Order: sequence, then C-alpha cells, then structure tokens
Amino acid sequence: MNLPLTLTSSYAIAILYVINILLAFTIIFLERRNPISTLAWILVLFVLPGIGAFLYFMLSQNLTRKKMFQLGAEENLIHTSLINKEIADIRSGEMALNDASLDNYKDMILMHLTQSKAYYSQDNAVCIYTDGRKKFEELFLAFSEAKNHIHVQYFIIKRDSLGKQLIKILTKKALEGVEVRLLIDALGNQLRQTDLEPLLAAGGKVKIFFPSYLSYINLRLNYRNHRKLAIIDGKIGFIGGFNIGNEYIGLKAKMGYWRDTHLKITGSAVLSIQSRFLLDWKAASGDKIRYSEKYYPPPSIKGSCGIQIVSSGPDSPYEEIKQGYIKMIHAARKSIVIQTPYFVPDASIQEALKIAAISGVDVKIMIPNKPDHMFVYWATYSFVGDLLGAGVKVYIYNRGFLHSKTIVVDEKIASVGTANFDIRSFKLNFEVNAFLYDVNISQILHQAFVDDMLSSEELTLEKYMKRSILIKFKESISRLMAPVL
Repeated sequence: MNLPLTLTSSYAIAILYVINILLAFTIIFLERRNPISTLAWILVLFVLPGIGAFLYFMLSQNLTRKKMFQLGAEENLIHTSLINKEIADIRSGEMALNDASLDNYKDMILMHLTQSKAYYSQDNAVCIYTDGRKKFEELFLAFSEAKNHIHVQYFIIKRDSLGKQLIKILTKKALEGVEVRLLIDALGNQLRQTDLEPLLAAGGKVKIFFPSYLSYINLRLNYRNHRKLAIIDGKIGFIGGFNIGNEYIGLKAKMGYWRDTHLKITGSAVLSIQSRFLLDWKAASGDKIRYSEKYYPPPSIKGSCGIQIVSSGPDSPYEEIKQGYIKMIHAARKSIVIQTPYFVPDASIQEALKIAAISGVDVKIMIPNKPDHMFVYWATYSFVGDLLGAGVKVYIYNRGFLHSKTIVVDEKIASVGTANFDIRSFKLNFEVNAFLYDVNISQILHQAFVDDMLSSEELTLEKYMKRSILIKFKESISRLMAPVL
C-alpha cells in the first residue's frame, strides 16, 4: 500500500533533519572548526535541509586529519636531521647568514623551520620573470635541455596553443628517454584525454589531483591544488603565479597584458621544490618513488640568496604561508609593498596591515582593475577600502590583469609564490611560496612594484568615499561571501 504523499514528505523531511543533526554534531564536537565557520555551516544545514548537507559534502570536508603527504622513510630521516640541525644552529647562535644585515630575520627562518619544516638554504641564484613570454621561453628551453627528468605541476593547463606546445615538448623529451611527470589539478585541467595520449604513448606519466569520480560532481570541489612548479633534472626549479594558457602571454583580449611574477631558481632550494612536487605526485598517483640522488643531486649552479620553500593547505591547521605574511608585516620598519589579484584577508592580516600603517610604515597594495571573478573583485575593493583610513596606499593596475602574488618588506625580504592574500589561499587551496632573504632580489621586486605604479591609478580615500550606491551594494553582498570566495 502506498503511503500518502504528505506522510512520505514528512518522513523525508524528518530523515533530512536527522542527517543535519548528525552533521552538526560532527562539525561542533569532532572537527573543531573556527566558531564563525561552525555557526555558518549550522545555519546553512538547518535553513536548507538537504541542500545544506549536499553543500557540506561538496565544499567543507575537513582534511586536516588526513596524512596526505608523507616522505619516504629515508627522505624523512634526512630531512628531519637537516631541519633539527638548523633549528639547533639558530638557537645556539651558530647559524651565520651570508648577509649579516638580515640577522634580524632569523626568528622568521626559525618559525618556518619549526612550523613548516621548511629547510633554509642560502646558496641559491634567482631569476625573476614578470612577463609571460619570457618566462615560458626560459621554461621550455630548460625542458629542451633536460637529460634525466622533468616534473611539471600546474593548477590550470588550457587547451590552447600554449597548452599544446607544453604537451608537444614533454612528449618529445619522453621519446628521448627523459622521465616526464605531469600533475594537473582536476578543476584547472582543460586538456582532453586525446591531447594527452601522445605523451602517455611516449612513456610520460600524467596524474590528476583530486579527480572527480562522478560526472559533473567533485566531492572535493573546494580544495584545489593551486601550486605551479617545474623541476628539471633536480637542478632548476620554477615557482610562481603563471599558469599554462594563452592569456598568460597576453593573447586573450579581454584580460589584456598579463602581469605576473615567477622565479627560476638554482641551488639547494630546488631540492625543496622537488620534495614538494614528489609529495603531491605520491598523493595523486600512489607511486612509491624511492629516494634517489638523481632527484636530489648536488647543486651545479650556486648563488647567495637565502630561500625557504613554504607550503600550506587544508591538510594543515596552521596556515603556514599566512603566518609567514603576518610575520613579514610585523617585521616591517620602513616599507611593505604587496601585489595580489585577490585581496580578501581575514582579520589577522587586515589588522596587521593597519597596525603597520598607523605605526609609520609605508604600506602599498596593488590590485587589478579587471575582474576575472566578479564577487572576488568587489570583495577586494571593499577590503582595501577599509585600509585607506589607516594610511595604506592602494593602487589599481590599469595596463592589463595583475596576477602577481608578492610581498616585499623593507627591500630586504620578500615572498613570491602561488598564495593570494585571501581566505581561500590561506585555508582551502594547496599553495607554495618561496620566502626570499636577499637584499638584491628584494630590491628588484620592490622596483618592479614602483615601475607598475606608472601603469596604475591611486585609489584615495576621497575617491573611495564617492563610490556609487550600486558599488556599495556589490561590496556588501560580496563581503558576506568572503569566507567562501
């Protein structure tokens, strides 16, 4: 006998509420989230029964308890011994920096060693790229000269001429006997299986990070691998903001000139970039890659730049890159310059910048004038507006789209990488940054900011206060969505 429709509906609603209660119990007592996040999810669950549960499973899995990235036993032993020695050397005063004027930043080095297990090396040479054409010219040249292996990891690879050029050169190297591993985030991958078949047939390996096993539904939609890395023979490493696609070399009319920042590194820091890639590769592929000198060769080209490669992601509760940003801001005595496409910070970053500006530090932030994500753009506009009253100077980049993720403090230390100044980069995405302790490199990055000011318009407090009611409305709506943008 069929139950009446109203009774069936009542049973369904009751079941949904039971599920919601169980999820709420999990969020409150087991996941130990931020109280604001906890209250927000409980509200969603009970206001939108069923839909709220679906959104929770899609967007809010807690990965902090999952040991996603683990070094092999031999690698872990070597890495741990190196980290412990550096920690002991700093605490005993035995660590000597190449530039004694940077001694005040030893506490920052110690923080990254302790919290992030980020090895500090100071034998590195760094080349800075702010133009996509030059960056990809150098990247593809390095690929063409590879003798042993090429490891490539990007958040986005477009199915256009640049993306196909990447696959073509990787296929050629695989046919020559070079080990090729390509790791792409599932959300950012636009290549089809047919595009990858030549590389696979040539012996190259391709893996997708957090792939979707259901059509059009990815249960880890909110957790993306935003890292952009390339390692050639364990001797050259690339890290920064450029993805793979025609727009990143200025060939997309809507975005115009693409202004980004990427680094080519030689020296011991490349081994840290290698470790980051291999950890991500193991997590995506399940391959048991043994420690080998071919992946960790002694540096052939050395310099004097101090570097720590710092990673963060939803698998860790510590927000390591954000901690690095805050430490840099608090260390500033004269100047802070920041370039970011998205400025949607949490209260800790916002307050740190206000305190710095009020204390007399010259704080400048540059954001794009072109939105590639509308809600993020208006939220960014709102958050930088809050800083104007504290004396922070804000510049709107007008030449094209600004995608650079950099911060430079006192022209002495800097950070370049994949992490934006937003909650998504701090808490949800898998990110990686190079923290640089070098006056020369920091001055070059600072000067790049100054040069970009010539293509920018300053957003003064007076201009901001004259914005229209429509813009104020867009800001208000976007700001409410800030934690999930």
